[in-house]
Amino acid sequence: MMTEILKLAAFSDGDQGGNPAGVWIGATLPDDASMQRIAAEVGFSETAFAAQQADGSFRVRYFSPLAEVPFCGHATIALGAALAAREGDGIFDLQLNQARITVEGHAQGKLVSAALQSPPTHSQPVSDALLQEALQLFGYGHEQLDPRIPPAAINGGAGHLVLALNSRAALKAMHYDQAAGRELMVREGWATIVLVYAETEQFFHTRNPFAFGGVYEDPATGAATAALAGYLRDIGWPHGGVIDILQGEDMGSPSRLRAEISAQPGSSIRVSGMARYL
Repeated sequence: MMTEILKLAAFSDGDQGGNPAGVWIGATLPDDASMQRIAAEVGFSETAFAAQQADGSFRVRYFSPLAEVPFCGHATIALGAALAAREGDGIFDLQLNQARITVEGHAQGKLVSAALQSPPTHSQPVSDALLQEALQLFGYGHEQLDPRIPPAAINGGAGHLVLALNSRAALKAMHYDQAAGRELMVREGWATIVLVYAETEQFFHTRNPFAFGGVYEDPATGAATAALAGYLRDIGWPHGGVIDILQGEDMGSPSRLRAEISAQPGSSIRVSGMARYL
């Protein structure tokens, strides 16, 4: 049984950047309190805990330093890399709290390429009052929004709010009060708030406040990328079947994520990237 905590950066830009995640793989999952304690000790935005089941799949749960989350994309990518190192290249079935998904990993020298298939996606509009509250959190005004991508509550395994901005400068200037952000995210069930700027129809810059989990900002967020891709499909965005995202640049931790979007509304999104060991 492997019980050490592996540390990987998921969605890295080659041998730099990415979002650190902890990975625990053992025969049976620890109890909830132990997983929460371990995640807090690791201190990364998420740690994935995995145990192989009788059917060969892996039961997976995700914990931030403050709370369990239903799905975490970058920790899933890190898990796929760790499973590929342990089991060999392949596709692995994962049983989450609320969905069954897959992740694949393929060694490429010191790096590992990995891809996940997200849970189903869905989205819905937000009220004017809730939008105003979110804008006030960041000090944004309606004039800074991109009307092509209306604000919405989006989901690809976890809930998020998406706010599309009409300039890279507005995205770079992001700031907010973390305690107020956590109160809003916990109340509304949002794992993160996705701030996005569309440089082109297929290339986006994003930032992801993660106050829900006790983290000011994530440098790479696979779950939010899946949710965003599903939302772009919902609104008929001309994505051409794939979008690329650069995240973490303003944190000094550039991360690259790719989302492949099938035509079927609500269907799983494939999110891929590289992972490196820390």
